Amino acid sequence: MTDPRGLSAAALMLLAACAAPSAEPRAGEAARPSAAVHASAAHAEGTAHAPGAKAAASALLAVVYKTPTCGCCAKWVDHLRGAGYEVEVHDVERVEPQKVAWGVPANLGSCHTAKIGGYVFEGHVPADVIARVIREKPQIAGVAVPGMPMGSPGMEGPYKDNYDIIAFDRAGKTSVYESR
Repeated sequence: MTDPRGLSAAALMLLAACAAPSAEPRAGEAARPSAAVHASAAHAEGTAHAPGAKAAASALLAVVYKTPTCGCCAKWVDHLRGAGYEVEVHDVERVEPQKVAWGVPANLGSCHTAKIGGYVFEGHVPADVIARVIREKPQIAGVAVPGMPMGSPGMEGPYKDNYDIIAFDRAGKTSVYESR
């Protein structure tokens, strides 16, 4: 079953599960602060920190911001770890402030945001694309997989959507980096 926008019931359930809790307190409830894990300045930028590491992935720290209840985000983190990245996870109630701070264009948003090797990775970006960006060092701020396409890392399922991986710069200019 699909809704008028063409989303399957499974995709709608995943979107609901990954939605950040409202910043507004419920009636009779006090506002809760975010439950962020604090990182050192060097790690907060996702810079290289493992001298002598053999694989490029293992030489880099992935700093990931996600909501604590998002299962597909946790699967994407597992995907990064499986590719050799060390991952520092910050579970926060709202990921949007980090997206804004790191310059992710609003139209490229997804459910989690990461910084690795000085680049921003928004959404379900495959680890091989992350490695390519870091290896090639393009003059961009980062890449994004907007939305939550089925078949992307962390969104495995019964079918695979075709999707674009979008490069963006600090001015918000975008281009297709790769299509899958």
